[in-house]
Amino acid sequence: MGRISISCLFPASWHFSLSSHVLPRILQPSFRQLLLLGLVLCLVGLLYLMFFIGKGHTIWTKEESHFHRHLARVTSVEATDTSNPTLNYGLVVDCGSSGSRVFVYCWPRHNGNPHELLDIRQMRDQHRKPVVMKIKPGISELATSPEKSSDYIYPLLSFAAQHIPKNKHQETPLYILCTAGMRLLPESQQEAILEDLRTDIPVVFNFLFSDSHVEVISGKQEGVYAWIGINFVLGRFNHVHNDGQAVVEVQLPGGDQQEALVRKRTAGVLDMGGVSTQIAYEVPKTVSFASPQQEEVAKNLLAEFNLGCDAHRTEHVYRVYVSTFLGFGGNAARRRYEESLAQSTATKNKLLDQHAGETAESPLLDPCLPSHLQDQVGALHLRGTGDFDRCRLLLQPFLNRTEESHTSLNGVYQPAIDYGNSQFYGFSEFYYCTEDVLRMGGDYNASRYAQAARSYCATQWKTLKERFDHGLYASHADLHRLKYQCFKSAWMHEVFHSGFSFPAEYKNLKTALLVYDKEVQWTLGAILYRTRFLPLRDIQQEGLKAVHSHWRHGFSLFNNHYLFLACFMVVLLSIALYVLRLRRIHRRGGERRMPSSVTWLEEGLLSPPLPITL
Repeated sequence: MGRISISCLFPASWHFSLSSHVLPRILQPSFRQLLLLGLVLCLVGLLYLMFFIGKGHTIWTKEESHFHRHLARVTSVEATDTSNPTLNYGLVVDCGSSGSRVFVYCWPRHNGNPHELLDIRQMRDQHRKPVVMKIKPGISELATSPEKSSDYIYPLLSFAAQHIPKNKHQETPLYILCTAGMRLLPESQQEAILEDLRTDIPVVFNFLFSDSHVEVISGKQEGVYAWIGINFVLGRFNHVHNDGQAVVEVQLPGGDQQEALVRKRTAGVLDMGGVSTQIAYEVPKTVSFASPQQEEVAKNLLAEFNLGCDAHRTEHVYRVYVSTFLGFGGNAARRRYEESLAQSTATKNKLLDQHAGETAESPLLDPCLPSHLQDQVGALHLRGTGDFDRCRLLLQPFLNRTEESHTSLNGVYQPAIDYGNSQFYGFSEFYYCTEDVLRMGGDYNASRYAQAARSYCATQWKTLKERFDHGLYASHADLHRLKYQCFKSAWMHEVFHSGFSFPAEYKNLKTALLVYDKEVQWTLGAILYRTRFLPLRDIQQEGLKAVHSHWRHGFSLFNNHYLFLACFMVVLLSIALYVLRLRRIHRRGGERRMPSSVTWLEEGLLSPPLPITL
């Protein structure tokens, strides 16, 4: 009869064969053989568990270290290495109402992973300062002389050109985006300014610039860009590494009602300035409307977009609600309140023949000012009583709430918020109100905040002034802040809880001035969105590399640890069986009891030894 041969050429060349006479003996193992085989199997199982537990620990460690790498990257203040040929650059000019600023961004070559976005960061000069330049006034001041627009913008672009390597200019995209000031101009004046920029800039500068790169963006676009920038810095768009962060189930826009995607939870944004208040957050679930009119309004407040470079991939598709409320900023709200006080007091004095507020000796009592503070608004004299709760009640009518469901300030539509699984960041006045005087910025707690504001309002103005003189408040807090802190504390509280309907026990609001110690501009979100298709080229190149290197990686020892481990175990088992067989043959050769055994032994001894080559 023939022989059974087993060979392995990789990772260690070896060969061994079994005679057909030996095979029946192997199929009827002894107790010692079974014991040895059990020990070998236990060893294999132990190695298997060690490998996968180690691998799982490595993955967990990688997840944790990825977040620390992301944190180190976004907080880095190292100077940009302009000698790096793989570095790319981009420019965004923010043409605001009071002035214009140019921001220079840079990013390394995309890693080829279609699941990840570009790693865009702000460029820093040799002194580690952000490459930013601002000029005044705003470009809207050129409404009557649009031919000067390109001369106006020239210093900004010249400044940026000096920091970007000249051989990179041609591939550096330039975006000129105009906001509030330009929105107030008639469309004809807007277009005249934009046309001058489109015509003259390519003549002087060699940046990647087309007609669509200069425009007046809406408040909705600006809010979306701000939301993108903040969540990008927070690492909420990186779905490859979870980092142990909270997740949310998302129903994709335009998809089947049953189709859902689980990914990192994004952060909502609250921003209260002096004039307006803005809210922006992701709406993960499909929304419903109370009426066709509400649906029509919602179309102007909801933005659906894909941040990924591949339109067919849905992991970076977002549905974001953005709404801006003019007149609901801290200073604008105070003016509205004072105008209402003056009007109602004048009417009441006339009807009742009184003289409240006409002189400092008979001031009108104002619960929204600190206790005993004397103030004058026009001809109206005020004296604070410092009643925080009374002030809150007086401010509620200024929210202009309606009885219609899913509405907020001014009766504007607002999609439902999952208060149990959401997070918000509050900027500007949300931070100033909690930190400058109350010294409790960061994680927001409604009861602690209300108690601190109540105590501040009830404190006499003389005492507050003494504390200010002794430097007990934030360094940038001034007398204006002290004066209107009581009002703004109440206004912020009511906007957040009564206007936007956040419950009093909501724990996931973080008030902040910076994100990871950096001011995040909406321009970061703008360039991230507008350059989203650039990784396609790098992804295609990485795909070609992967095809060419597939064979090499396929036979790499480290990438084929399973094959190596299996071959090693087979070799070990073969050696053990061979040693046992030799011992059995030697013992039976000494006995020579039965002819049949002798015949078998002779065949076994005369046959070539079992070759094993390691």
